[in-house]
Amino acid sequence: MSTHPALPLRAVKGKPSAEQRAQQDRRWRARYLLLAPHRLGFFLAMLLLVSSGAWWALVQGDRVSAGLALPYALSPSLVHAAVMTFGFIPLFFSGFLFTAGPKWLGVPPPEVRQLMAPLLLQATGWALWLAGAHLHALLAQAGLVLAWAGLAWATAWFWRLIRLSQAPDQLHARTVGVACVVGCLSLAGLLAGVVLQAHDVARASVLTGLWGFVLVVYVSVAHRMIPFFTSSAMPLVAVWRPFWALGLMLGVATFEVAAVWVELNGPLQGSLGAAWLLARGLLELAAGAMLLWLAVVWGLVQSLKNRLLAMLHIGFLWFGLALVLGGLSQLLGWLQGAPVLALGGLHALTMGCLASLMFAMVTRVSCGHSGRALVADRLVWTLFWLLQAATVLRIAAAAPSALGAWLLLLAALLWASVMAVWGVRLAGWYGRLRADGRAG
Repeated sequence: MSTHPALPLRAVKGKPSAEQRAQQDRRWRARYLLLAPHRLGFFLAMLLLVSSGAWWALVQGDRVSAGLALPYALSPSLVHAAVMTFGFIPLFFSGFLFTAGPKWLGVPPPEVRQLMAPLLLQATGWALWLAGAHLHALLAQAGLVLAWAGLAWATAWFWRLIRLSQAPDQLHARTVGVACVVGCLSLAGLLAGVVLQAHDVARASVLTGLWGFVLVVYVSVAHRMIPFFTSSAMPLVAVWRPFWALGLMLGVATFEVAAVWVELNGPLQGSLGAAWLLARGLLELAAGAMLLWLAVVWGLVQSLKNRLLAMLHIGFLWFGLALVLGGLSQLLGWLQGAPVLALGGLHALTMGCLASLMFAMVTRVSCGHSGRALVADRLVWTLFWLLQAATVLRIAAAAPSALGAWLLLLAALLWASVMAVWGVRLAGWYGRLRADGRAG
C-alpha cells in the first residue's frame, strides 16, 4: 500500500480528471461500497460494532436500574460474548484479507459483488441474534444459522485464493485459513449449544473461537505486518519477525483453547485442580513476559514518535499484559483454592489487545485506501486513549467491589461512545470516492 497519493490525472478534451471528479462528487453513495472489498466489509462491520456497543451499554443500564426492565430470551452475557467474538471482527477480517490477501498470495482479488452474499449473511445474522436475545430464542438461532453460512462462505472464498496461489511464502495466509475453519467449527458449536441449551458448550465454543480463530488471525497478521509497518515508518528499524515468535503466539492460542475444554465443567477440584492452576499460571506468566520483551524488541519505544504506529504497538503490548494478568489470577486462585479475576485478563486481551489493534489497523487501511495521509489525527488519537481508559475500567470492574456494576456501566458507555464516533466517521469514507481520484 503506497503512502504517496497519485499524481492528479490531467483533464482530456475538456473532461475533468479523476481527482477533480472525486472532489466534485463528495456525496455518499451506497454503490461506492462495491468499489473495493474493504469498503463493504468495513462498513458492515462498523454498523454491527456501533449497534452492539450501544446494545451492551443499554443492557448494563438495565442491570443497575429497574426502570428499563428489558425482556431476555437468552443470557445477555452469552449474546455479548458471541457478537463481540464472531460478529463485527470477521467482517473486518474479510475487508482486510480480501484486500491484502491476494497481494500476499499473488492472485487476482475476487470482485466485491462475489463477496456481497457472505458478508450480508453475516451482518443480517448478527442483527437477528441481537434482536432474538430479547424477542425469541428461535429468532436468535436463525441469526446464528445465517451468520455461520456467511462465515463458511467467506472462508471457502479465502481458501480458493490459497489454492490458486503459486507464491513461495504462504505461511501466514494458510495459518489464517486454518483459523477461519476453526471459527466455522466454533460458531457451529455455539449454535448447537444454544439449540440444546448446553450453556457450558456454548460458552466454551465462544472462547474457542476467540483464542483459536480471532486471536490466531490477529497474531498472524501482526507477525507479518507490524515489523513491516515499523520499518517503513522508521527506516533505522530493521524488519525482524522470527518464525519462533509466531510459533510462540500460536502455541499460546492452542494452549488456551485446550484450557477452555479442560475446564468445561468448571474449575478442576482437589490436588489435580491445584496443580492445574499452578501450571497454567506459570505458563501464562512466562509467555506473557516473552511477549512483553518481543513488544519492546519490535520497536515499541521508537513507535511512540508516530501515533498510528504507536497504536499498533500498544495494542500488541496488551497481549503480553493480558497473559501476565491471567497468569497472576491463576496463581492467586491457586493460593486461594479457586481461580479469581479471570474476566480481567480476558478483557485485557479483547479490549486492550484486539480492540486496539483493530482500531489501529482499520484506521490505517481506511486512510490509505481513501486517499488520505497515513496519520492518526487528534480525534483518532483521543479516541484511542479513551479506548484504553475503557479497558482499564473494565478490568477494574472484574475485581470484587460494590462499585463493580457501575464501573462496568461506565466502561460500556465509554466503549459505545468511542466506537460510535469512530465508526460514523469512517463509515462516511467508505461510501465516497477516494480523495486522490484513484480507483479502489
